Amino acid sequence: MSIVDPRTGEPLTADTSAPQEAQSQPAQAEAGGAPEVIIDVDASNIQQVLELSMRVPVLLDCWAPWCQPCKTLMPVLEKLAREYQGAFLLAKLNIEENQEIAAQLGVRSVPDVKLVSQGGLVDHFQGALPEKEIREWLGRYFPAPEDVPASPEEQAAEALAAGDAATACAIYQELAQQYPDHAPYQVELARALAAEGRAEEARSVLDNLPPEERDAAPARGVRASIEFGEEAPSAEELAALGDRDDSEAHYLRALRRVADGDYETGLEGLLALMKRDRAYGDDAARKTLLRVFDALGADHPLTVAYRRKLFAMLY
Repeated sequence: MSIVDPRTGEPLTADTSAPQEAQSQPAQAEAGGAPEVIIDVDASNIQQVLELSMRVPVLLDCWAPWCQPCKTLMPVLEKLAREYQGAFLLAKLNIEENQEIAAQLGVRSVPDVKLVSQGGLVDHFQGALPEKEIREWLGRYFPAPEDVPASPEEQAAEALAAGDAATACAIYQELAQQYPDHAPYQVELARALAAEGRAEEARSVLDNLPPEERDAAPARGVRASIEFGEEAPSAEELAALGDRDDSEAHYLRALRRVADGDYETGLEGLLALMKRDRAYGDDAARKTLLRVFDALGADHPLTVAYRRKLFAMLY
């Protein structure tokens, strides 16, 4: 059996050229009504599917029964296919049962997801990418569907912002289990654990990251946040400071603000302490400012703004 490109009549391979943008005409069911957006592909219909790609883009999911990442990815693709409501057709190819087709398509490892339009290969990705990254990938070719439900990452961020660290932990624990090789989920799990007061568990998660991820800025930032929480005075200790106006009192108040997530107030307090008493604690205010920048990340607006203020003060 030979799979041919409907445009040229030539055999279809993974190197086939194709338009840069996929067309987005809905895939209509044969009998009318709601679009049929998910189908199984085999030798009996692969050529018809490629011919259908002349009218509607086809997302070809090449998978295998023994592939655990495939089992993680497939429900995500099915969910997205339904959300996009016929902007593309999701075609699932079991390479174990269709080895000749897989060979002709140039499939060497699974999962392998190929976007086919006008009979040609537009783009592809391999591996079980997280849902957020797949949405970004699809966004290159299709407008986002309306009324998209919040992603798990967005739900976790909303929970943390609302002070519900337990919900954020549960979300990231599930994501980390689904995508064990996706280090950002491990880092965010550690952040949520720290917010819930489970510092040792958070450190354990960070310690088990690959070295290049363990030493990267996101993980360092979470470690800094954990340390701030441990170093900052308790509510009782803060109250005991009373109206004290010495450098130590100013430093401890700023540190408590940082630990509570009120970064801007904390940064202002540390900057003010630098102006007032640069020598306090062996330059503790400046060193803590740098640790806060690390915790927030280099691109955070507060990091950018307060680095400039710090630079202006120093030079």
